[in-house]
Amino acid sequence: MPAKIFILGGTGQTGRLIARHLLERSDAIITIASRRLERAEEVAADLGHDRPDRVKAAAVDAADAASLRAALEGQTLLVVAAPTTAHVATVTRAALDAGVDYLDVQISAKKFATLKSLAPEIEAKGLCFITEAGFHPGLPAALVRFAAAHLDSIETATTACYLSIGRDIPFSDAVEELVEIFRSYNAQVFKNGRWTPPGVYQMRKIAFGGDIGTRSCYSMFFEELRPLPDRFPSLRETGFFMAGTHWFTDAVVFPLAFLLLKIVPKATRTIGRLLWWGMTRFQKPPYRTELIVQASGTHAGQKTQFEAAVAHRDAYELTAIPVAAAILQYLEGLRRPGLHMMGHLADPRRLFTDMKRMGVKVRTTVE
Repeated sequence: MPAKIFILGGTGQTGRLIARHLLERSDAIITIASRRLERAEEVAADLGHDRPDRVKAAAVDAADAASLRAALEGQTLLVVAAPTTAHVATVTRAALDAGVDYLDVQISAKKFATLKSLAPEIEAKGLCFITEAGFHPGLPAALVRFAAAHLDSIETATTACYLSIGRDIPFSDAVEELVEIFRSYNAQVFKNGRWTPPGVYQMRKIAFGGDIGTRSCYSMFFEELRPLPDRFPSLRETGFFMAGTHWFTDAVVFPLAFLLLKIVPKATRTIGRLLWWGMTRFQKPPYRTELIVQASGTHAGQKTQFEAAVAHRDAYELTAIPVAAAILQYLEGLRRPGLHMMGHLADPRRLFTDMKRMGVKVRTTVE
């Protein structure tokens, strides 16, 4: 019997793309869920024009536990692709009560803390909850594991992201998740065998190569990085770095966003629009999103340098495709009871193979 996947936020940019890729590469039955039934039906009709029996629509309010729990009855997997972190407790409780597996595409310290507190109950109920899915978080840990799979011993693994989206990318409510990064900004990296202080950021010049060249990057922490030193005891250095965008955005827009969060912390949407304006107004070509890992270690007794990169012109696609690729593994038996981060659960070789098939450019270099 085909799996039934319920996409909360299925009318959004990321949700629609996840649905499209799953419809193309699995036999799952997809429900597009939104607060507005008319909009959900419109998107469902578009996605299912040649397969109407596999796409359904539902009206659901993430703040209404009863309606969400009822909508989840009979579903296999809840995919949260909407900026609903304010209702994380309601959404996760609905999934637990309905006995449905869960995956989220969200960035939120509050969300992660809530899920960790529920981890014993998730495992006791035999459910599989996957969090920190997407491209960042999501791919940094997967890239480090991908590098480690090509080395006998891994010593350093630096991940970095270049993001230049241009002006033709439509605004989305998901930009509110970007505000959450600023709200709980953590700059830690693992260096010389220990984590640096959370509030002390590191700057590093990273050579992306090609038309991107070398960029000044600043450190940013994701929870998926924390388990890596324990998973790979030989690892002495790892972390994530974000390439700077434009001098005005970096020096004016981002600091202003930090200041506004302190003065008017509830003005999430206004601050999100400010960030979006800065990210689209001043950035320059090449327009694409690229994540890389630059690792060193040994292979066959020799010192070895390994580099891998994934890239896509559309940042929404580079968020949706890894999620769809991870769900394909889940549907084929990767499902494990408990709370997992996507970057640690998904098999990295299979992940990047499937991502390439879905349109992501993947390159590797070994020296």
